[in-house]
Amino acid sequence: MAEIVIKNVRKEFGDFVAVRESSFTIEDGEFFMLLGPSGCGKTTTLRMIAGLELPTSGEIYLDGEEIGQRPPSERDIAFVFQMFALYPHMNVYNNLAYPLKSQGMERAAVRAKVDEVAGILGIHDILKKPVGGLSGGDRQRVALGRAIVREPKAFMMDEPLGALDAEFREHMAEELRALHDRMGATTVYVTHDQLEAMQMGDKIVVMNNAVVEQFGTPQEIYDKPATMFVADFIGSPSMNFLNFRGKVAGDTSAVTMHDATFSVPQLREPFEGDMAFGVRPENIRLSDSAPFRAKIIATEYLGTTQIVTLETPAGEVKARISSQESATAGDTVGLEFDANTVTLFDRQSGRALKSELNEGVLHG
Repeated sequence: MAEIVIKNVRKEFGDFVAVRESSFTIEDGEFFMLLGPSGCGKTTTLRMIAGLELPTSGEIYLDGEEIGQRPPSERDIAFVFQMFALYPHMNVYNNLAYPLKSQGMERAAVRAKVDEVAGILGIHDILKKPVGGLSGGDRQRVALGRAIVREPKAFMMDEPLGALDAEFREHMAEELRALHDRMGATTVYVTHDQLEAMQMGDKIVVMNNAVVEQFGTPQEIYDKPATMFVADFIGSPSMNFLNFRGKVAGDTSAVTMHDATFSVPQLREPFEGDMAFGVRPENIRLSDSAPFRAKIIATEYLGTTQIVTLETPAGEVKARISSQESATAGDTVGLEFDANTVTLFDRQSGRALKSELNEGVLHG
């Protein structure tokens, strides 16, 4: 059992607040992603879980025990860094064996354990090689092996694939997720790459400016963004925002925007003021008969689909449509939106208005 619970954790460096009152739970065996832009607090949160930083306030639990002020040596957590952090004067075997030798394990048991981990990672053929001459992918496998060999309660990974080229990074992401599934260990993984987080994670925490904006499954994060930041950060292209000013009741299922009426998921709260009508590019359809008109600015061919950029009375939008559909720059077309996928936002606070779409959304 390696459940990790974060309760109202805050971290200050002098007058600078790196993490503000974060709370979330990492279930036993989850592959958990900490996602956000540089400087948002995700790595600081990871380091506090591992014990490399101590929280200014709040509590951190591992297996039901409060560990927030304990040193790393008392947490039974393994850390994998972006730059591998291997011992350059040792060969692969000795890098893997070192954590076990330092624990006083007998030589035969060390050999057996290293052999088992080398088999899991497919690195038997490089055990006698110096780490300095290895490829980036092999060095990453050795770094993972040195963490795995200890059989810790949880793994902390700080952008471990960040130093790899794009093609090999995708391959290693698949390998890493498959390795996690075989071992069933709790893994906390930091990344700024939203595609990596969506591909690998069971749950995702999205952070921005030291605050947890939202946490949930990849599908919840994508389909039911809790804030405009999350909606904009997740997705490629990101969610479109059509700006308008209006008033809605708590049981409204339609809004009027620039003299056109659109169906939306039934709202659960009243609101009056500046709003954003959020819709994903794949949920926009081009229609000759729709009253809401837009001018095609550009098209981008992507094989089976194309991205069409349009200028509307409420702002610029991007639509993802079939490459077989006709879309020519300069043409004027009508736009239709999939009502069940629309999210309305309060533009001032950036938060999503409560509706039947996002009633169960998890957020910080």
